[in-house]
Amino acid sequence: MAKSVTRFVCQNCGAISAKWQGRCDTCGEWNTITEEAPEIRAPGPAGKSAGGRKIEFVGLKGRADPPPRTRTGIAELDQVLGGGFVPGSVVLVGGDPGIGKSTILLQAAAKVASAGKRTLYISGEEAIDQVRMRAQRLGLADSPLGLAAATSLRDIAASLEEERDATLVIMDSIQTVWLDSLDSAPGTVSQVRACAAELGRLAKTRGFALVLVGHVTKEGTLAGPRVLEHMVDATLYFEGDRGHQFRILRAVKNRFGATDEIGVFEMTDRGLVEVTNPSALFLAERRGNISGSAVFAGMEGSRPVLVEIQVLLSPSANGGSPRRQVVGWDSGRLAMLMAVLESRARVGLGQNDVYLNVAGGLRIGEPAADLAVAAALISAATDRPTPPDMVFFGEVGLSGEVRQVAQTDTRLREAAKLGFAAATLPRRVARGGRAPSAPEGLRLSEIGHLADLVAPLAAGAKPKAAGKPANKPAPAETEG
Repeated sequence: MAKSVTRFVCQNCGAISAKWQGRCDTCGEWNTITEEAPEIRAPGPAGKSAGGRKIEFVGLKGRADPPPRTRTGIAELDQVLGGGFVPGSVVLVGGDPGIGKSTILLQAAAKVASAGKRTLYISGEEAIDQVRMRAQRLGLADSPLGLAAATSLRDIAASLEEERDATLVIMDSIQTVWLDSLDSAPGTVSQVRACAAELGRLAKTRGFALVLVGHVTKEGTLAGPRVLEHMVDATLYFEGDRGHQFRILRAVKNRFGATDEIGVFEMTDRGLVEVTNPSALFLAERRGNISGSAVFAGMEGSRPVLVEIQVLLSPSANGGSPRRQVVGWDSGRLAMLMAVLESRARVGLGQNDVYLNVAGGLRIGEPAADLAVAAALISAATDRPTPPDMVFFGEVGLSGEVRQVAQTDTRLREAAKLGFAAATLPRRVARGGRAPSAPEGLRLSEIGHLADLVAPLAAGAKPKAAGKPANKPAPAETEG
């Protein structure tokens, strides 16, 4: 006789437990465990599949042509995807509510449809009239886009089976789709997993590119089971503060392209507009001759991006527990960098509240930003501005040494293109290190230790108010 197995599944991480409990042991969330319909398992060999066929094994060497692409007509989106949508691929797009997921996908779908390719947009959250109103506001009402509102997986699958020439299908969103054979609500782990698997199978067999829109949790990660990200070919995240007009589309997984590319957009009343030169836009409102500011020459994938790092120091009102507020950077790395400055360069920061901001809403993840953040911290501590025509980049170690980073030449070319005249960067290694090819007119200042950065910024620092002595940096250490 078949045995009924009861499962309790966490709706946040997908962990399975044998009994209900208030808190998930895997992810630590409360009240996320629900009971799923029991699975029927046949005992013994009868429960195993039979009648399989032998698979063929081939060698690694062989012809591998690049997959064909369907370009969206939006250069920033195509760059993140690796050149456009690949037939038969499944792309998952996540982001905060109202960040612009449906807007950018509707714009891309309309452009693909206008190019003469069959494109379908299935909405599970909005009625057809709502999507039509958005299309009219964006100026896309005349596009030959196929539009439908449905949430039943059986109806969606049956309709897609009849579409023989579909090129692109967008499902907004996967959490609204449900399968009637599962005794659970839409958006639960079992529903999301089963519906995504069936839609992905249809995309592979029919050869159309499938885009799934996913909700995110309060922590900013994609809602539903983690296995959903493993089932798709590419995962894209929309980043940005709704208070800023900039939006960052970032690829965190891509089987057909790079995983560190970004697309920069600006939200307007006509939808999302591409930003072809994000560096100039991020620095457009930068004010010179202000202490606590430094320009970082960073890399986002293959694209150089220049952003302003802003630091503000103020006397702590809490006595022994000063605040550390960070926007756009890693707070743990800030704490480490402050400890290095205090221990290795004698820059006192511990009794001040520290506020750090990456202007423009961009989030920086590469260690090369250490030197720019250190320059901004030293500038704020000494109340002396950094040179307004200088950029900074380099990784800082725990002993205060400044380490080399990749793609130095690309960073320098971007700085010269935007009119910067100087750059502070790590000193190249002595054993065979190739000197960076500086563009004409760009002065290079190579440093090997943080003390080499403190000395010029502290020289001639403005006197502090009475009772607040200026920090005295240690002299530059002599490398042995």
